[in-house]
Amino acid sequence: MRKKICSIVIAFVTMAAMMTGCAQGTAPSTQSSGLKIAIVSSPSGIDDGSFNQNNYEGIQAFIASNPGATVTPVKEESGDVAAAVQVVADIVADYDVIVCCGFQFAGIGSIAKENPDVDFILVDTYPTDADGNEQEVDNIYAMQFKEQEGGFCAGIAAAMETKTGKVAVVNGIAYPSNVNYQWGFESGVNYANKNYGADAEVVEIASYAGTDVTGANVGGNYVGDFGDEATGKIVGEALINQGVDVIFAAAGSSGNGVLTAVKEAKDVYFIGCDVDQYNDGSNGSGNVVLTSALKIMDINVERQLNAIKDGTFKGQNALLGADTDSTGYVKEDGRQQLSADTIKAIDEAFAKVKSGEIVPAANFNGETPESFKGL
Repeated sequence: MRKKICSIVIAFVTMAAMMTGCAQGTAPSTQSSGLKIAIVSSPSGIDDGSFNQNNYEGIQAFIASNPGATVTPVKEESGDVAAAVQVVADIVADYDVIVCCGFQFAGIGSIAKENPDVDFILVDTYPTDADGNEQEVDNIYAMQFKEQEGGFCAGIAAAMETKTGKVAVVNGIAYPSNVNYQWGFESGVNYANKNYGADAEVVEIASYAGTDVTGANVGGNYVGDFGDEATGKIVGEALINQGVDVIFAAAGSSGNGVLTAVKEAKDVYFIGCDVDQYNDGSNGSGNVVLTSALKIMDINVERQLNAIKDGTFKGQNALLGADTDSTGYVKEDGRQQLSADTIKAIDEAFAKVKSGEIVPAANFNGETPESFKGL
């Protein structure tokens, strides 16, 4: 494997034997399955039931097929960009692979270049240089997703299933990936209103409007944190008090607070985010989860870990969407509560998303929820 792994094994065998093995090109017994993996996440951690957890599940799937591999979760407690990069710098010497979950890890490019024997999987952003310019790095596979596509599905679902005519999306922090979900949702509501006879209003509370990375006001309902369930519940309750009966939460574990507010209300439904959250919606004898918007990270993380194991790993900046089956929504029986008409409508529209006929609005794709390609 890498020279680093040889140095680790030296601690457990004689120096002479290890040097012979490396000199002859004989791989250590852990070559195919002994990767030491770290996953570095936001304050909401790997059990947030959403974004971080889905990435962690991709690593777990890899380990299930490669039992010699290990994973160490590392939670950056503050959510601060500089702190996130520093956490990676602090642990880089100890791992073969580091999976970094979130926009705040964009600045790891220099760390990766200084540690070419470590491979990085970067989720939800691309690496940047010291001046903030996007760059490609040989040992970083960076994946971004077209979250607006899953949000689009959620918006159609909400618009077609609401009984009050009022729907909303709650987000964590206005990073591009989160704004993508918001604007995709709003695009879906507008599409359903225009094309499927829906009559839904997206409710926004001005005091919770988000400010994106450029300083622009993007509206919406932002908790301001991915790990603040208490405030998430407050935002959810405020929306419900305004008559909202379907809420899409793209807010990490802050969304769990929104879910609690929904469960405590009557005749209100929740749309999950990133992963199938149907199990989380259990509420007495019923369930409050209408469906979930999907960003399929686990499979893509597992694919890259297999590439590292196989020696085919290649650094690149990838944008993943419907055309690679990396976005979508939950429509399986028993995992959602959508009408047949709603599923038919979403599938019809999503096929057009997949073909490029429809391009829902995203933070920086030049489209807006009120005017996007295919509306």
